[in-house]
Amino acid sequence: MMNQIKSKLTIVVLGLLVLVSCHGLEDLNDNPNQIGSDNVDPNLLVPTIINGVGKSVVGLGFGDLAGVMQHTQKDGWSSGHNAYDWSNDSHSWNGYYSMLTNDKTLIEKAETDNLDFHRGVGLIMKSYIYGLITDLWGDAPYSNALRGDEGPEFFDATFDGQKTIYDGIQADLAMANTLLSQGQDTYFSINATQDILYGGDVAKWRKFANSLSLRYYMRLSAKDPGLAEQGIKQILSNPSQYPLILDAADDANMAYVGNTSSDSWPTNTKFDADPQGSYFRIKLAATLVDAMQMLDDPRLGVWANKIDQPLVLDDTDFVNEDTGERHVSQATVDAYENTVGFPVNYDKEYVGLPTAMTFGAAYNLSENVNQGTLNLHASQLNDIYKEASGDLLQARLISAAEVNFIIAEAASKGWASGSVEQYYNEGIKQSLNAWGVEDSYSDYISGPAAYGGYEDIITQKWIANWSSAAEAWFDYRRTGLPNLQSGAASKRAALPLRFYYHINEIDNNENSEEAINKLEPTQFKGDDVSNNSAWSKMWLLQGTNQPY
Repeated sequence: MMNQIKSKLTIVVLGLLVLVSCHGLEDLNDNPNQIGSDNVDPNLLVPTIINGVGKSVVGLGFGDLAGVMQHTQKDGWSSGHNAYDWSNDSHSWNGYYSMLTNDKTLIEKAETDNLDFHRGVGLIMKSYIYGLITDLWGDAPYSNALRGDEGPEFFDATFDGQKTIYDGIQADLAMANTLLSQGQDTYFSINATQDILYGGDVAKWRKFANSLSLRYYMRLSAKDPGLAEQGIKQILSNPSQYPLILDAADDANMAYVGNTSSDSWPTNTKFDADPQGSYFRIKLAATLVDAMQMLDDPRLGVWANKIDQPLVLDDTDFVNEDTGERHVSQATVDAYENTVGFPVNYDKEYVGLPTAMTFGAAYNLSENVNQGTLNLHASQLNDIYKEASGDLLQARLISAAEVNFIIAEAASKGWASGSVEQYYNEGIKQSLNAWGVEDSYSDYISGPAAYGGYEDIITQKWIANWSSAAEAWFDYRRTGLPNLQSGAASKRAALPLRFYYHINEIDNNENSEEAINKLEPTQFKGDDVSNNSAWSKMWLLQGTNQPY
């Protein structure tokens, strides 16, 4: 059961909690207003932490990383989204460490009061946040992070290697699995209304912990296949000890309230009615639309509107009021194609925006050439994305679809028993269930989507990660799949591999220099002045020959 964010409570908690500063992770240094583990109700921290993580997942996976993974493209104010025009002031991890500060307080309070449920939740969220940090940046403060209150020697925290962070994540998730292994009635002080992910359901949190563990073992499959195989086999060989999220009913989804702009879906038009607002700027990417059309995928109609005005090649230019079609002459088409550089798309249902095109607002003969306006000849997001909240407007932290695809991939490597096709089919089924089109499963799986090999697993996982594209990016980096190409306006001729360390973290912090020197530049580093490049390989990718 999913409970909505209690916005008033969140505001109160956020007002009380002072967050960690950006540089050096100084942890509330001698702050008399700090809410510590001795004077806070852990139930007040739980929704704040979940809310922060959920919004971060959507911010990444429906934001710039959806552009990188070509789920979406923008036709206005698009450089960071479409072209990865990032630098060392583009992405800061300050907000993630702020969430970890609150989470540390939750864990400490739970340990003091012997609250195993709250401690387990805290360890899971800690693992999730640190997982995002190291997946996005690479080496990062971990062992000595959040210790600024212990003295100035911790103001500039040392950077731990990725291997250390991943090992710590697995240890914390194993502890969470143990802490959450008892019956529901054995736990106390659970406030179900404050658990906005699972309503205080201990068994579902336990499945979340083990599913994350499976995710991070597969993350290491190219870098350290021996460890990955061992960990995955341990989990999959003992389902009673390591229960997993295998049904969409157990997906780790956070709902949006929709009462204010801060607790609403980010493209809503309730609080952003500007005709050049975020809803109108974002279009489905042609890469995704074309792939889903080839598969006759029923999810496409859930995520996108059909085009308002299909184009028809004709002798003259006019709009047919009866059919709603716009007829265009060859002369009009030639003039457009010579200017914009992309052919006209005459599809009558769905048209996506090409990758990193230069004149996005003018695509497909659009007459609304201002940035970020309605394009009658390209697919807008489905109208549900105009809403502030709704059943499908969820922050999707991990899903049954993802877990089944992980098991399918493990089976393809010989790390799991059972049929690869069986798990692949189940991954598709659970994704269709999650998006309300489960009735289409039989027809879908018997058509072009039928399993044909390893690439199909990653392709379907890429599709299923709609609105959570960060996970698709992490898969792409270790597999090179799907085979995505950069566009004409892209900053480099390849997709990026990581976020730059932010300038606030590298200025006056000698610890960051060592982490930057450990990064391995690629041929796409370009004019970046150091190894701190979005086209440098972190430890996780070094020696894997992936994705390039």
